[in-house]
Amino acid sequence: MNEPLAERVRPKTLADYISQNHLVGKQGSLTHQIKKGIIPSLIFWGPPGTGKTTLAHIISNESERPFYALSAINSGVKDVRDVIEKAKQSGGLFTSKNPILFIDEIHRFSKSQQDSLLGAVEKGWVTLIGATTENPSFEVIPALLSRCQVYVLNPFGKEDLEALLDRAMKQDTLLKSKKIKLKETEALLRLSGGDGRKLLNIFELIINAEETDNITITDKSVLEKIQKNTVLYDKTGEQHYDIISAFIKAIRGSDPNGAVYWLARMIEGGEDVKFIARRMLISASEDIGLANPTALVIANTTFQAVSTIGYPEARIILSQCAIYLATSPKSNASYMAIGKAQQTVKQTGDLSVPLHLRNAPSKLMKDLGYGKDYKYAHDFDNNFVLEEFLPEEITGTVFYEPGNNQREQAIKDFLKNRWKEKYGG
Repeated sequence: MNEPLAERVRPKTLADYISQNHLVGKQGSLTHQIKKGIIPSLIFWGPPGTGKTTLAHIISNESERPFYALSAINSGVKDVRDVIEKAKQSGGLFTSKNPILFIDEIHRFSKSQQDSLLGAVEKGWVTLIGATTENPSFEVIPALLSRCQVYVLNPFGKEDLEALLDRAMKQDTLLKSKKIKLKETEALLRLSGGDGRKLLNIFELIINAEETDNITITDKSVLEKIQKNTVLYDKTGEQHYDIISAFIKAIRGSDPNGAVYWLARMIEGGEDVKFIARRMLISASEDIGLANPTALVIANTTFQAVSTIGYPEARIILSQCAIYLATSPKSNASYMAIGKAQQTVKQTGDLSVPLHLRNAPSKLMKDLGYGKDYKYAHDFDNNFVLEEFLPEEITGTVFYEPGNNQREQAIKDFLKNRWKEKYGG
């Protein structure tokens, strides 16, 4: 039997599907749509082994739709168009039975490949279901993303993983022929990293390594049989998030040694260069900001450079950027300012734009007072004028408070003088 265990026990119905209760549980956001057969185009975003492909197949089965699949790794624009043409033949325009077109790792599609999907999705020739392990906001073109609903799939929890093992032992013909006792499962679950497919692969490897049909699984036996690389880094599991968290916190804490160490852990583990560079790009603004605006420029240049160069040379550029960010002065003032402003917007709603700040492209608008009495700052000394730029209801509210660093202290002095002139205190 050459088919992997994960394939042999892949669920075929929604009732057999394990995990993702927020999507397909009794009150799940997708459950009702699947049962009704009214399926919009979807993007499933989540780590490997969380059931994205399985869920796509189940949706096709439950809604009785033809199913077509492509892998973004080895498919081009021609392949996409060929499949869409076949789907058009098997489905029908303006029917509820449009074929499912499933694209695994859709984030690997180029812009032109994603563009080739737009017409078919918009005209209803296919219902697209894309699966991605990367943030679709960054990896899926806006035109396609706007036509899809994004659903997040979470790593399997302990109960989910144990349920997978239990079902495998009860349903799989090969496993049922053996007497398997799961005495301990901690090592199995830890090595899986929340990846259901990986768990079943490890489990099958251990079972196949036994020379007897009476098998007792313990943590010790699991660790003895699994030949682990000395670099323990699972770029798809919990450790993936723990290490990137440690990396960013080392940068935020101005420790270049810690930053380079965690960077090395990710590089040795084969982490995506763009993922690392993207996180540094965020940190450059969130943790450094106006204390050193050049940090954002360098982080952005790093992102572009490593995206072009790739490994192994990209490691040098990543290291340079990480050290620069770690040794840079820090400020989260911009991060805090937008947070405060957003909170105010949520609390106060859509406050009217003051008349003097409104755009007045037509005579009617000018007659209504739009733009009246607006003072053009460049017409005044030092390019400054006493003007109010907030709605009346929140006049004088402070969102941006400069950080305690040399550059922002100069900004603080500048704003303090302007505040005295404006509000007299």
